[in-house]
Amino acid sequence: MLIRIDAADRTPIFTQIAASVRGGIARGDLTQGERLPAARDLAASLDVNIHTVLRAYQELRDEGLVELRRGRGAVVSGDAPRNAELADALDRLVDTARRFGVGAAELSGEITRRMS
Repeated sequence: MLIRIDAADRTPIFTQIAASVRGGIARGDLTQGERLPAARDLAASLDVNIHTVLRAYQELRDEGLVELRRGRGAVVSGDAPRNAELADALDRLVDTARRFGVGAAELSGEITRRMS
């Protein structure tokens, strides 16, 4: 899987890495049980600090998309496709809301209204 970052983007690099992996899972490029690149290797290939990659992996773990296993690294979890698709859609929704100046309370209200 190819992970891309844009140094000119104002989005933090760890967020860009997590979004790239999230998108790969949502598209089916990464499947359950598949290993992500070792944090050290990915950091070297992207020319970023290893802690940046580890933070991205921790964010993905907190979302339930990957499992971090000692000695095995980051592995795509069983619930990842469903969680990734939802997280990817939410990221796009939040980005769109920000572009149009819609605040969190207004967006939350609209989501609640539509889900009722």
